[in-house]
Amino acid sequence: MKVPAEVLERARTIKLLCVDVDGILTDGRLYFLSNGVEAKAFHIRDGLGLKMLMNAGIKTAVITGRDSEAAQARAAELGLNYFYQGVQDKLNVIHELRAKMAIDMAAVAFMGDDLPDISALRACGLSVTVPEASQAVRAHTHYVTRERGGHGAVREVCELILDAKNLLQPELDRYFA
Repeated sequence: MKVPAEVLERARTIKLLCVDVDGILTDGRLYFLSNGVEAKAFHIRDGLGLKMLMNAGIKTAVITGRDSEAAQARAAELGLNYFYQGVQDKLNVIHELRAKMAIDMAAVAFMGDDLPDISALRACGLSVTVPEASQAVRAHTHYVTRERGGHGAVREVCELILDAKNLLQPELDRYFA
């Protein structure tokens, strides 16, 4: 599937990628162990995609509505630039990050998949969701990934942004040296 020219144009300006956790970095299912501890499954390729973005100078942020030790541990392991959990107003956090970085909303990409994400999706320069998001959410995005949430969707967007900025091949070349 070819990425629309408008999406590539939007991706060229991105300086910050913000992602939700449940349904984006994970498949959206919640696992509770017998001792009540929550467990999540993250896709290794999504993690490498986020590292590639950071290596290319693009900031990364997790903004999630739930509190999760698993998500916090994954973000720390990857060395993501920003991590926010228990957030009810994701757009407000995006505005804070945008101001801190001195960038406008056109330079912010957001990946979300459910109703609480709509205000952020509508406001960002590049808004992305996954195929299993509801039509109500998909209607407010610029791009729907081919990959499902928790199954490489974040990596797909990371590569899309890098490719639009002509930064993908240099990142790939690091692995072929």
